[in-house]
Amino acid sequence: MEKLKQRWGINSNFQIAVIILVFAINGSLAVYLTNPVTHFIGISKETTALLLYWPIRIFVIFIIYQITLVIVGTIFGQREFFWNMEKKMLKRIGFGRFFS
Repeated sequence: MEKLKQRWGINSNFQIAVIILVFAINGSLAVYLTNPVTHFIGISKETTALLLYWPIRIFVIFIIYQITLVIVGTIFGQREFFWNMEKKMLKRIGFGRFFS
């Protein structure tokens, strides 16, 4: 537990519990919100080939997850932690020039 606290730069076990709770809630929320988004853009299992549907759905889940992670983290009082994590993730996928 101490290694995790040191790696994440946090101080208490309670903060670890809150962070893990945010990850759990956010993952479920991202999957839940994907249905309305995919229906809005006109993609469903019935009208789209499965080999196209699932990659698009996973991509939409990824985008929604990234957006809602900071929002849910802020609601639980961990905005700074999740914003730093989000910046690190965006740098890794090639958007580092926006945060330099």
